[in-house]
Amino acid sequence: MSRGALVARVAVAAALALALTVLVWPEDDTHGGHGGPLAPKPGDSSSPAQIYPISSPPRTIPSVRQHEPARGPGFRPVAGTRIVVPTGSEALADEAQLLAEELDKEYVQGAAPRAGDIELALKPPNPKDRATPESYTLTARERTVRITGPDEAGVFYGTRTLKQALRDGGVMPEGVVEDWPDRPQRGLNLDIARKPFTAGWIESRLREMADLKMNQLGLHFSDDQGFRIESASHPEVVSRDHLSKREVERIVALARRLHIEVVPEIDSPGHLGAVIKAHPALGLRSAAGRTVQGTLDIANPDAARIVDDLLREYADLFPGSYWHLGGDEYLALMAKDPEASYPGLAAAARAKYGPTGDIADLATGWLNDRAATLRPYGKKFKAWNDGYFKGTSVAPDPAREVEYWTGKELGARAPEEYLAEGRKTVNLNDEYLYYVLGEPNAFKYPTGRRIYQEWTPLVLRGTKPVATRYSDQVLGARFAVWCDYANAQTQDQVARGIRMPLRATAQKLWDPRTPALEWEDFKELADKLG
Repeated sequence: MSRGALVARVAVAAALALALTVLVWPEDDTHGGHGGPLAPKPGDSSSPAQIYPISSPPRTIPSVRQHEPARGPGFRPVAGTRIVVPTGSEALADEAQLLAEELDKEYVQGAAPRAGDIELALKPPNPKDRATPESYTLTARERTVRITGPDEAGVFYGTRTLKQALRDGGVMPEGVVEDWPDRPQRGLNLDIARKPFTAGWIESRLREMADLKMNQLGLHFSDDQGFRIESASHPEVVSRDHLSKREVERIVALARRLHIEVVPEIDSPGHLGAVIKAHPALGLRSAAGRTVQGTLDIANPDAARIVDDLLREYADLFPGSYWHLGGDEYLALMAKDPEASYPGLAAAARAKYGPTGDIADLATGWLNDRAATLRPYGKKFKAWNDGYFKGTSVAPDPAREVEYWTGKELGARAPEEYLAEGRKTVNLNDEYLYYVLGEPNAFKYPTGRRIYQEWTPLVLRGTKPVATRYSDQVLGARFAVWCDYANAQTQDQVARGIRMPLRATAQKLWDPRTPALEWEDFKELADKLG
């Protein structure tokens, strides 16, 4: 070997040794003992940032919408990490304290962030951005994380992204996340009327939903099988197994802290068997004298009085903006000839709305009147799609949202009919989003895989999506648990059964595009994140 070649080989070896020395930073117990490379302090001339690979997006459920990669070690909590809320962002104290509890770190207010800290701050929206109240920006740079958003909800969701990233790999990748939801309503609908669930179980579902960036819990608490919340105005209608008002207040308070709205539902004029059991005179009878299961005689003024008593009683217990009026499966209108089968209702409709008034007008007016009872409390309203009838002379409130669940009922209307009328719609498609205990009426427990691979918010009925021109009118969706056969599963079995469907629903509501992860990889990530 020539002397020149030997010198060149020695030089290459020396350079390689130097590169390896720079790449491997020693473990430093003062930074929590995580090991691996730690970025030096800003301004350090020996910064190795240029040798780190370009970062990848954090792995979260739902996945983040945009990630601007960067070279750097990412963020790892260290022994001195603090959760910092700067002056002017004091409204984020709850979000900061919750994250501090979860990471077992100190919360401080009004301090300047330092290396190793997590800063949460409110930031006015830029009109040029896609900023919604639930959007956020998460920046991981120079061993510090900063999460900003125009509202507390967005900053909170940024903390969920950070929490999941740290749980996945112990590190928040270097770079900038810009994230926002595709739909404003994302949630779970829970039937506690047919099957009582404990307050603790419901609170566990709220925490699960919050980590999935869901923001709405529908609470169906009255039906034929039970009335499940304590009542002072009509204690006689309340079932033995029920939630106390104190428990409901605790549930609502936790939900608000987690940026989830609880949407109550007293379903009427059908599905009120528990109320009718205590007040048999309120029940509807056919022309043949047959009692109709769970169905109010809406021609009886006492029926309206008792339901309105309950609505007023609970209006302040649920301080959110929405109230669900129900309206589905009114059995009088599921008869082949409603007017002949229920002549008392037909006569009441003519008396109230003139000679052309019919039972559909009477049922439409019933929901309008219940909304009028609650309107002084500032509520907005929802009702099931089969509570809206075609061709009535009485018009339902045009601002009331349609909760579309099925197209199988007698006289079913396609979702496009509601959308063409300009109505806002929420998706509870029973083909994908209905978890019905006992699987009656050909229902099958939905799978996360099917939701993940096939469903989007535009698939309102069956498997076919509505036209994209209606997209802005589809406000979101809720995955629904219905307890037709209450003893078919325990509440713990329900929690396990809905686990992956709920995660798949959350993913497609945050970002309806084809997910980057294959289903098995998504499932593996879900198992890792807990």
